[in-house]
Amino acid sequence: MAGRDPNPLRRLFALPNESRTKTILMAFLVSGICAALVSSATVVLRPIQKANRAAEEQARIEALVQGIPGMTALLEQSGGALSTVVVDLATGRAATEVTPATLETALEDPGNWTALSAAQDLAGLGQRPDFVQVYLLREADRVSLILLPLSGLGYGGRIDAILALRGDTNTIAGLAVTGHSETPGLGGRIDEASWQASFPGTELRDGAGTLRFRVARGAASGVHEVDGITGATRTGRGVTNMVRFWMGPDGYGPLIGAIARGEF
Repeated sequence: MAGRDPNPLRRLFALPNESRTKTILMAFLVSGICAALVSSATVVLRPIQKANRAAEEQARIEALVQGIPGMTALLEQSGGALSTVVVDLATGRAATEVTPATLETALEDPGNWTALSAAQDLAGLGQRPDFVQVYLLREADRVSLILLPLSGLGYGGRIDAILALRGDTNTIAGLAVTGHSETPGLGGRIDEASWQASFPGTELRDGAGTLRFRVARGAASGVHEVDGITGATRTGRGVTNMVRFWMGPDGYGPLIGAIARGEF
């Protein structure tokens, strides 16, 4: 009588294909091999994936910049490059535990959002994230351009935009509306370059530091106003409130203050 094969793998393969034991063990074996292959592939591909994410992020930044009238020329003249940083809005400083790569995951946690009272909620958001990714252009040892994501409630729904500020933290360099649900031909004109072209040079605050920016009901009549859109008063009010909220104390106010003081 032949002795028992000491090799467990050969004994497994020698079992009938109808054997439940063989089916279960083969399933575990295949799963283990696949898991090992996936883990190895993850380790090997991680540097490539990281490089691809960085390239995608840079392309997204460039696309945002190109949407702001005159911004591409500004970057070409300065010879600079935009960098990204995640800001803790409560402190106005760079976040210590959240990075651009982990921001999306961090914002899936309800604990990383702040509820806004009716008095605070100019933009009609209900809540705002505690961490936001912003884009900076530095020249020598100072910040010369700041790109800030904005969002707020318009007439038809949410408006998303990017506001660019000069290094003085008070002069608007440009604005790009990146998403909206406003009425075509009326409030929907906020995504037209001709309307966005009225933003560069507009000042947020007066000499006393009071936030004065607004979308006028008609043609702009001062340095703190941009042209309104005929028939879209509520859209203009939504843009006004969106900018005022994000430039105020519950939005980017602490960050703007830190940059103005040369602390960022």
